[in-house]
Amino acid sequence: MKRIALIVGRLALGVIFLLAAYAKLKAPWIVFWGSLNDFGILPDWALEPIAKTLPWAELALGMALISGIWQRWFALMAALLLGLFFAVMVRSYAVGLKIDCGCFGPGEQLGPKTLARDFSMLALAIWVTVGSFRGWMTQVPAATEADTAIA
Repeated sequence: MKRIALIVGRLALGVIFLLAAYAKLKAPWIVFWGSLNDFGILPDWALEPIAKTLPWAELALGMALISGIWQRWFALMAALLLGLFFAVMVRSYAVGLKIDCGCFGPGEQLGPKTLARDFSMLALAIWVTVGSFRGWMTQVPAATEADTAIA
């Protein structure tokens, strides 16, 4: 049962990253640049490279999660990235910034709903990561009488 839940969680994370990437890639990169700039934590020289590459990194991460290849490492990357996103969002909300989240494209105000959603995604990513490293994907065959007789 854990194995199936882990697969569903991994696929859900992959789809989330694909949707986030698609929403950013369909708009001009300068729109995402504006969202990043509004957070006020990146230096000016970093805004353009991040605005141009982060959506592609999210796309690649989403495809890797869906494929299942190196699951534990890509799940860990997803958890770390979502943890960073969540920390930045909490800080921005705490200091009272009324800004566009930029998570799934333009037009999404940062607020309790976006914080709850991103916390849920972070919790899912942590759960998938822990499950992947604990080996919930491997099925251990049940011991037979012959196995226990040898011991």
